[in-house]
Amino acid sequence: MKLNTKEVENVSKLKPFKRYKYFIKKIADFEEFWTIVDEKGDLALSEIDENTLVSFWTAEDFIKSNLDSGWGNCVPFKITLDDFEDTIAPLIADNSYLINVFPVNGKSGFVVDLNEFIRDLNEELEQYE
Repeated sequence: MKLNTKEVENVSKLKPFKRYKYFIKKIADFEEFWTIVDEKGDLALSEIDENTLVSFWTAEDFIKSNLDSGWGNCVPFKITLDDFEDTIAPLIADNSYLINVFPVNGKSGFVVDLNEFIRDLNEELEQYE
């Protein structure tokens, strides 16, 4: 999904919870989203208040503002819903990571635990059945 500059600017200006709602709707629409991985292909993680977070965005275009913030050696990585269910969600659960949805300009986004994320996503996906 390629975005125009105006959409990137407008969404990036939203409050974290509004970006989270936008994120959930876009995942339901396109059944894919993005994270970043390091040079070994491992998820790029961050720490906030002794919690480990994995960050997600709706499109590669939103990630660029975060790569300057200590993640310069990382690259965007697309995740399908199947990838998330089969690989990423178990990794998050096994390690008690939190999910940082839509950080922008090096600042955290809306932080949720895996159960809350899956519940919200499933509620949105039910509207598509």
